[in-house]
Amino acid sequence: MAVLDTDLDHIFPSSVLPPFWAKLVVGLVAIVCFARSYDGDFVFDDSEAIVNNKDLQAETPLGDLWHHDFWGSRLSSNTSHKSYRPLTVLTFRINYYLSGGFHPVGFHVVNILLHGGVSVLMVDVFSVLFGGLQYTSKGRRLHLAPRASLLAALLFAVHPVHTECVAGVVGRADLLCALFFLLSFLGYCKAFRESNKEGAYSSIFWVLLSIFLGAVAMLCKEQGITVLGLNAVFDILVIGKFNVLEIVQKVLHKDKSLEGLGMLRNGGLLFRMTLLTSGGAGVLYVRWRIMGTGPPAFTEVDNPASFADSMLVRAINYNYYYSLNAWLLLCPWWLCFDWSMGCIPLIKSVSDWRVIALAALWFCLIGLICQALCSEDGHKRRILTLGLGFLVIPFLPASNLFFRVGFVVAERVLYLPSVGYCVLLTFGFGALSKHTKKKKLIAAVVLGILFINMLRCVVRSGQWRSEEQLFRSALSVCPLNAKVHYNIGKNLADKGNQTAAIRYYREAVRLNPKYVHAMNNLGNILKERNELQEAEELLSLAVRIQPDFAAAWMNLGIVQNSLKRFEAAEQSYRMAIKHRRKYPDCYYNLGRLYADLNRHVDALNAWRNATVLKPEHSLAWNNMIILLDNTGNLAQAEAVGREALELIPNDHSLMFSLANVLGKSQKYKESEALFLKAIKANPNAASYHGNLAVLYHRWGHLDLAKKHYEISLQLDPTASGTKENYGLLRRKLELMQKKDV
Repeated sequence: MAVLDTDLDHIFPSSVLPPFWAKLVVGLVAIVCFARSYDGDFVFDDSEAIVNNKDLQAETPLGDLWHHDFWGSRLSSNTSHKSYRPLTVLTFRINYYLSGGFHPVGFHVVNILLHGGVSVLMVDVFSVLFGGLQYTSKGRRLHLAPRASLLAALLFAVHPVHTECVAGVVGRADLLCALFFLLSFLGYCKAFRESNKEGAYSSIFWVLLSIFLGAVAMLCKEQGITVLGLNAVFDILVIGKFNVLEIVQKVLHKDKSLEGLGMLRNGGLLFRMTLLTSGGAGVLYVRWRIMGTGPPAFTEVDNPASFADSMLVRAINYNYYYSLNAWLLLCPWWLCFDWSMGCIPLIKSVSDWRVIALAALWFCLIGLICQALCSEDGHKRRILTLGLGFLVIPFLPASNLFFRVGFVVAERVLYLPSVGYCVLLTFGFGALSKHTKKKKLIAAVVLGILFINMLRCVVRSGQWRSEEQLFRSALSVCPLNAKVHYNIGKNLADKGNQTAAIRYYREAVRLNPKYVHAMNNLGNILKERNELQEAEELLSLAVRIQPDFAAAWMNLGIVQNSLKRFEAAEQSYRMAIKHRRKYPDCYYNLGRLYADLNRHVDALNAWRNATVLKPEHSLAWNNMIILLDNTGNLAQAEAVGREALELIPNDHSLMFSLANVLGKSQKYKESEALFLKAIKANPNAASYHGNLAVLYHRWGHLDLAKKHYEISLQLDPTASGTKENYGLLRRKLELMQKKDV
């Protein structure tokens, strides 16, 4: 049994340490921590990655998943985020199929179970990290550190920083990546299983399987490829027993025995390193070819430090971000769904007091690195080296060292690095326990951390259940984050609370005067409240700041149309279409403008463009039918109506419009059938009953006409046209009764 394990005996008695029971406890604890999120909504990024992602629906061929990014855009597009995670999207698609639609419960349950599975797998991973690789004569690995591996696995299972990955459905990318990352690592460990029996230190099959699993991890999320680097570190420093201190001493003393170091003449090690290097390079090359173009274009608000002119300012801020990530691992109390847009102001000089955090981080890291590489205790060297490896290597893709990333701090990227943190923390508890007599105090601290973290997980999972709770929870953490205020405003606007939404949108614009999306949404609300002048000013400012903002151009056109500035409105619509060629809503609004100007042919062409780009665009179809009807082109209106209903067979508004046309064409029976079908779909539409009454009135079915006039007036007593027609019908019925008498 490992020395570290005996130091933890006072925390976990041997009676609870059999591997099966340890895994069962860890799995159950991991599930309980995040179970509260099982019935949550789709929140934040879930809307774009799942609800609005056509790759989840059966209409999209499965093959397209391999050419699209995580959000459903083509990788070759300049607007693509280049986040290539087809296997994660495939699991979303399976979820969608099994759930019969966008029902979030199934998606959340899978995430919770995945975290439970990863936590269970951690018991084996930590057993290797703390106990090393020793096998029985039958090839079964010995669990030499059951207490340490159980404690570390529990610390991982209950870490609150994992809430974003588990409670947010898009976090599945991190969960799946971690699953295959760990399987790749454990598979690589099995490459050395044969050593006791056959004297062969290498198994090509397990190395190749490890590379394959690393590629699978990368297809779930990009950082999965880093497992190959971790495997190399494990092989060199643990299996190859590479001792930096020993080599440095020999170099300083010019020891000739340096030439005979076993590692340098170990053909098996060199062969495995060649396999790992070539496999990793091949996977990255294929990934680069699939990506098609260069890296994504992020904006300054996404990652302000990366846009700083001074290299010193960039370096200071990057390191400050690292220290914040380390603090989130140490003290995961202040958690936020988004850390951008002013949440973390830039450090612009070394006199900023926050530089202390950088010094503290590197003081700790350098101390750990020195102990990991130079300690004479081989057991300590192995644990610290692998702990630092798990902490640093999976974090490298998010470090800004190799390429610019689209965030400042992101809790989700700490899912795998937290493994290294748990290793170091467990080792620290063991070292404290060894050098102090107050072992019960250490045990109480450990159990207290586990309990507090569990409680924090439960609370944070509850906050992730709805957007309103999630966004409001961020106000206390990042009150200067414009995106937090923007999202609260958007949530309030969706619920119809425009007054409160305006307040939050204004605050978002105040915090970030270049926040064009907040300006656009605020302008939309002001437009609906008929505050057109301010709406025009905001939308004009938005397109000046971001000239290719197509949605803002379209909304500006709508406002200008309402202000009767038709020429400016047409120009704005044209600018929107210029920057987004496939923009059916803009063509629809352009058609409305042309209709107002009695440019009927142009209006019909614009609406036809809208339906070509979006065949299910009901409003465009309806407007075409109505315009053709109003201009006396009944045959053409009927043809358009039938075409529309073939594409959207259950749209009651189209049934209603076509029924009106058929009624005027004296096709009463077919018109009646469509009216009744529309009323069945929407029985409370007064106009549906009113127009059906008109049909019966013309057709001579006066009793039925009277019935539907009365229903229409019950639903809308203010309808003047229906009142007038009903009055005419009653007078006609009275005359008929007098004649009968």
